[in-house]
Amino acid sequence: MAAFEIGEQDFLLDGEPLQILSGALHYFRVHPDLWADRIRKARLMGLNTIETYVAWNAHAPERGVFDLTGNLDLGRFLDLVAAEGLHAIVRPGPYICAEWDNGGLPAWLMATPGVGVRTAEPQYLEAIAGYYDEILAVVAPRQVTRGGPVLMVQVENEYGAYGDDADYLRALVTMMRERGIEVPLTTCDQANDEMLGRGGLPELHKTATFGSRSPERLETLRRHQPTGPLMCMEYWDGWFDSWGEQHHTTDAAEAAADLDLLLSQGASANLYMFHGGTNLGFTNGANDKGTYLPITTSYDYDAPLAEDGSPTAKYEAFRAVIARHAPVPGEHPAPRASAPVLDVALERRVALADALPLLVEPKPFTHLPTADEIGQWSGFTLYRTDVESDDALLSVDEVRDRAVVLLDGEPVGTLSRTEGLTTTSLPPRAGVLDVVVEDQGRVNYGPRIGEAKGLIGAARTATRPLERWEVGGLRLATLDPDLLTMLHVAEPQDVAPVAGPAFCQGLFTSVPGADHFLRLDGWSKGLVWVNGTLLGRYWAAGPTRTVYVPGPLIRADNEIVVLELHGARTGTASFVAGPDLGHTER
Repeated sequence: MAAFEIGEQDFLLDGEPLQILSGALHYFRVHPDLWADRIRKARLMGLNTIETYVAWNAHAPERGVFDLTGNLDLGRFLDLVAAEGLHAIVRPGPYICAEWDNGGLPAWLMATPGVGVRTAEPQYLEAIAGYYDEILAVVAPRQVTRGGPVLMVQVENEYGAYGDDADYLRALVTMMRERGIEVPLTTCDQANDEMLGRGGLPELHKTATFGSRSPERLETLRRHQPTGPLMCMEYWDGWFDSWGEQHHTTDAAEAAADLDLLLSQGASANLYMFHGGTNLGFTNGANDKGTYLPITTSYDYDAPLAEDGSPTAKYEAFRAVIARHAPVPGEHPAPRASAPVLDVALERRVALADALPLLVEPKPFTHLPTADEIGQWSGFTLYRTDVESDDALLSVDEVRDRAVVLLDGEPVGTLSRTEGLTTTSLPPRAGVLDVVVEDQGRVNYGPRIGEAKGLIGAARTATRPLERWEVGGLRLATLDPDLLTMLHVAEPQDVAPVAGPAFCQGLFTSVPGADHFLRLDGWSKGLVWVNGTLLGRYWAAGPTRTVYVPGPLIRADNEIVVLELHGARTGTASFVAGPDLGHTER
């Protein structure tokens, strides 16, 4: 079995110096049938290691549930890394940030009365122990010391940006060691003195995160890590996108030149990201530094390997840099091929109001509960009440994060956290008021981690408080068979404009196994499923203009379903030749 150690100057693999050339690749953001392809392309770029976070809330969507199947099969992913001859670094958090929903922390845990967040609070530590029982049982037998690929495991993540509870960090270390983790443990923090000083422990090896001015950042790290190898655990080679903002890119030549400076100093690096992937379903996170901004479905990150696995100019620039420091295979990955181009008429429609009885069984409340109070941890929540003709308006204290308001099934307004819209006018008639609230992604960074979703506080009209409600979570992660039946028998409407909110369905034939890029020009906002898989959200706010459809989801005969929340000028969806991630900020 191999030995991996942290030496006075270098990482040592069986006593020989190892410069770690790693790339971040999150298994949970990539279709499992594509893992081997992405890992192989990492090796072809010259990398010798794959790093991955572990998203606790993806594995444990409910208390008492733990899933290690499909795109959550971490063991299979690590075995594929080993089969390609690469090493691995595992970062199981429990907090990961990663622009992922709630930073990877389960919402059900955060809803526990009195629970701590990233502290040595007993309920929090007990839950982590249960999580570590499951996930470290996968990692431990795959350590390099036992013939596997795993070189290192990280404790927490950029903790110095959040807290300074050394007892908490030591509790995590103890739990990891008790569960068989024997390889070196590390911490990572942003490369400034305050965060590096707060976020680690003297007995753990410190690494830093940064994306520019590498010599300066390494000098800062060295002040806090006097001996041992220097490592940038996240070399930010791109950036994520938020809805309503511009698409972020970084110059490939400038990034490559800075990476060269980093490697020339003998430091190790983990490219964040090597391959970003996709925030499928309801998994995207959000940031709130004064304005709430949810992350886009695409997590392309302007990484060397694009969202669809195609090499980019940055891939070739980084490959050339790595070749100056380590052997690089002679083989190059193939460039992107044009995807199938076709239009699909979404001819069959079912109004959301008509579908609600299939999606939710609301329960009565004499107050306004949060989504967390009813156990709805992501997606959409229905709030229903009766209004009178003289109520005139609906006003709520706070909405998290966006809602469409329906009176007797007809749209009458929108509430929005980002836009500060908490009031909407109502028509002068009595009826049933439905407020369909969208959780657009839980905050993944900063003090708002763990906050509740739904309608917060109280609600009232112009004349009275609203205290009697029926509330329930919509089941949208998979499509209800009865809803599909309703769509299949609905009267076709050709390509007529769509009056939302409504489900729209269409059929198409295409090339099995081929990647597709869905474009919904003229549509407003909503969700899209292909062959029953919820790909995620689309939004005319941009910047993203296409939705990536992984090839393994495509058959000869296919079905697309769209939930349009507002309206579309045409009922046509288009598949185009390649991705369009929007205008850049440069």
